Amino acid sequence: MDAIPHTRAAGPSASRSSTASRPRDGHGPALGPALGPDLAADPAIRVSGLGKRFGTVVAVEEVSFTVPRGSVTGLLGGNGAGKTTTLSMMLGLLLPSAGRIEILGTDMLRDRHRVLPWMNFSSPYVDLPHRLTVRQNLTIYAELYSVPRPRDRIADLARELDFAALLGRPFGKLSAGQKTRVSLAKALINRPMALLLDEPTASLDPDTAEWVRDWLLRYRRETGATILLASHNMTEVERICDHVLMMRQGRIVDEGTPQGLIARYGRQTMEEVFLDIARRQGRAAEAGGDAA
Repeated sequence: MDAIPHTRAAGPSASRSSTASRPRDGHGPALGPALGPDLAADPAIRVSGLGKRFGTVVAVEEVSFTVPRGSVTGLLGGNGAGKTTTLSMMLGLLLPSAGRIEILGTDMLRDRHRVLPWMNFSSPYVDLPHRLTVRQNLTIYAELYSVPRPRDRIADLARELDFAALLGRPFGKLSAGQKTRVSLAKALINRPMALLLDEPTASLDPDTAEWVRDWLLRYRRETGATILLASHNMTEVERICDHVLMMRQGRIVDEGTPQGLIARYGRQTMEEVFLDIARRQGRAAEAGGDAA
């Protein structure tokens, strides 16, 4: 489930005369000027009345939320809550049955080709081709995104994410933790301004997982990127998320800062809040906004 441009022409080098396609300092797209000077104050992601049905099955229903630019927002919920379906619609992999999605000021149903070059996605549950080496896999995605100097970009990511020794190894021969790091590198190959992550630290040991979280926060701080992540690691959510969206049975049932939700539900941790909501055993959240 990878967010990739439909054609090479949709990438940053598609039009030399457009600021939307002009690399910034030769390293990445000049997103801000390309999408308009007034967008900085707008949410990076705006979802309105989103719904998805598969026949008679309602997977997502009347989902609405916004994600501020430059924030890290968690999308949480138990298995079957609708998180993956929601992410798939945001990436343009599924067509919504109802509703509207705007990412970086662009209507994803009409003009997603304009914004996909500045988006990316990673999940440890979506493999890259096993027979290709790590370098070959990353080179393919660099070419799809028209990344300038792809060898340099891959070398930088390999050094920063500590997998330089694995570049010549087939992806299928990697351990689960190594695959997670390479998949994250794939998601960062085009220096995305909207990064969607599914369980970004799954299969990593605690020390490496914490290093990856610090790296993501630094990337957000240095680039102003917006990160939306789905995670079942509630310690991770408390550690890096500015805001949390709670899903159950295809709907957003609550949202707020991690500490605000903990206070609202009278709990000590986000894990306890998650269990309350997932099991429908928590007391009703008080109306009137976040307690944080």
